[in-house]
Amino acid sequence: MLRHELQPGKLVAGTVLVVAGVLYAGDAGGAWDIPWFVAIPLVTGGLCLAGAVALLTGVVRRRRRDGGTGADMG
Repeated sequence: MLRHELQPGKLVAGTVLVVAGVLYAGDAGGAWDIPWFVAIPLVTGGLCLAGAVALLTGVVRRRRRDGGTGADMG
């Protein structure tokens, strides 16, 4: 039995933020050189993707819970 339900939107957001953190940790450690402006599109794009995934997950779960097949949707 699961303790909680999977939330793919949070998984995507966490993954993107971990990637951003690893990139800047590598930059701080001298492994590579990352421009400062990389973080803005990476984080905002990742959060937008996470929001879209969360929205899609909500729609799918709502359809499954209501037992809808999608045929009655206009």
